[in-house]
Amino acid sequence: MIANVVAVAAGYVSGSLPFGYWIVRLLRNADVRTLGSKNTGATNVWRSFGSRLGIATLLLDLAKGAAPALAGVLVGGSTVGVLAGTAAVLGHSFPVLLGFSGGKGVATGAGVLLAVAPVSFAVAVGVFALALVIGRFVSVASMLGAVACFVTALATGQPGPVLAFCGIVGSFVILRHRANIGRLAARTEPRIRLRKTA
Repeated sequence: MIANVVAVAAGYVSGSLPFGYWIVRLLRNADVRTLGSKNTGATNVWRSFGSRLGIATLLLDLAKGAAPALAGVLVGGSTVGVLAGTAAVLGHSFPVLLGFSGGKGVATGAGVLLAVAPVSFAVAVGVFALALVIGRFVSVASMLGAVACFVTALATGQPGPVLAFCGIVGSFVILRHRANIGRLAARTEPRIRLRKTA
């Protein structure tokens, strides 16, 4: 029981590590929270400082979701893995180290999927990548990926905790994109430059 609680708490701590903020502060001496969408996620880092820093942030945000979820699975099975992963997503979105203002949870949530439901992860990433290449709206690709995650988990008969994660965290990710939805409706949502390498 204590090990399960520690695993979930460690998930929040892992998710709270603001890699996007640290990378930009260390390598560009800037605060990414003052630029673009003003959050610390990989998309804002990419838009503001180019693909190299954006990809580095993406990989680290994936890892901080995957690691606690995998540890939770090893400690207490899929339920603990999902709880630890959910805590990581919440930590990323509401990090204590940055006054509870972080990213939208997409990459960290994907990292959790990688650990607890790799098939759903592969499908969600495939849908995300296809939507991104076609439309170049990260917000649309992220929301479609969240939907694909839930549909795939349902279709493949994933256990209840995984299905709940895909439904609840997927809905949370879409909710976190409500400002993007407004900009999409107003046709003011920016597209990402996939080849930007600054």
